Amino acid sequence: MGNSPGAHALLFLLGLGLLAWLANWLTKHILLRSLRHLFRLFGIDRNELTPLHVIARLANIIPTVVLMLGIQAVPELPEMLVTVVQNVCSAFIVLTLALAVSGMLTLVNEVYQRRPDAHLRPIKGYIQVLKIAIFIIAAILVVANLIDRSPLILLSGLGAMAAVLMLIFQDTLLSLVASVQLGSNDMVRVGDWIEMPQLNADGSVIDIALHTVKVQNWDKTITTIPTKRLISDSFRNWRGMQESGGRRIKRSLYLDQQSVRFLSEEERQRLKRFSLLSDYLESKEEELANWNARLGKERQEQVNQRRLTNIGTFRHYVERYVRRHPGIHQDMILMVRLLSPTADGLPLELYCFTDTTAWVPYEGIQSDIFDHLLAILPEFGLRVFQHPSGADMRTLRPALAPSPGA
Repeated sequence: MGNSPGAHALLFLLGLGLLAWLANWLTKHILLRSLRHLFRLFGIDRNELTPLHVIARLANIIPTVVLMLGIQAVPELPEMLVTVVQNVCSAFIVLTLALAVSGMLTLVNEVYQRRPDAHLRPIKGYIQVLKIAIFIIAAILVVANLIDRSPLILLSGLGAMAAVLMLIFQDTLLSLVASVQLGSNDMVRVGDWIEMPQLNADGSVIDIALHTVKVQNWDKTITTIPTKRLISDSFRNWRGMQESGGRRIKRSLYLDQQSVRFLSEEERQRLKRFSLLSDYLESKEEELANWNARLGKERQEQVNQRRLTNIGTFRHYVERYVRRHPGIHQDMILMVRLLSPTADGLPLELYCFTDTTAWVPYEGIQSDIFDHLLAILPEFGLRVFQHPSGADMRTLRPALAPSPGA
């Protein structure tokens, strides 16, 4: 048995396997441990971003090279078997290199994301495109090695398959174009608040990839949006509001139109107690007195005179109150206006901006203002309009009930 060709071949194969294992052991336990020790000397923690995982993957090439070269030295092996082993080893090396390059690109993206301005220009989509291209090239080379043919033969057949490839990678190509447009036009960044009602997305962008954009909604759910939809469909980006430093308040008080009237002399004197209105009322009374004095005999009739109204006075009060409010941005538009009457009352709209864009403080400022306006409204003889409720119906019931003698 010791002189048989099969025994010699088996011994050589066992020796070759042992040599490949030894090469793998030396690479993994000596080279990688030395590199880890070197990183620790420079104060780099093992949890930090390092290319060690890429080097560990590349280390798999060394025992593969030993097998690919050593298989030729094994005597009495069929030539076809030697060719198959070499082709498989070559394909494995190509695949390992592709995975190592992919890992390096991932490392580059993770390092880039640590920059403070990374959310302004995310590169994750471009990294994914490069990975796709690398794996396509690797797949062609692996197949070419396994069938022992030139890669050019496979590439020559890709022209006929172009239509099929375009169909297969249609979404990838559309997403690539969309990613380029989103980045070049600065339409979306990580951290932006976007609103896309047709896809039930209303929240902060947490990730921008090649095919998808992830949005964390305010109820903490995650909505995944195809990247191409951000180009083909409309969406609202609230970044402008966040960068401006002010958030808009646009809310109306619906007043009962039957409570609108002219102010009497007694009411005008009583409203002068308001520090926000005293100078306004005095200047307005002087203006109206001068205007009415030019009417001549016509001023005898009150219908010809200009007089103060409770709603006009209240409108000026609201504007002055808001201008003195510490939570309102005084450098942005601020106005109080009457809108067209509706069946639900006369809208008195407050249009202004808070000095913060944070949600909770914004709602607090808005509520504080309208709490005060609703409470102060009766001082002007005005009422808020509201539809009759059950309590109103019960109050009216005795008046509507027929009398006993009827």
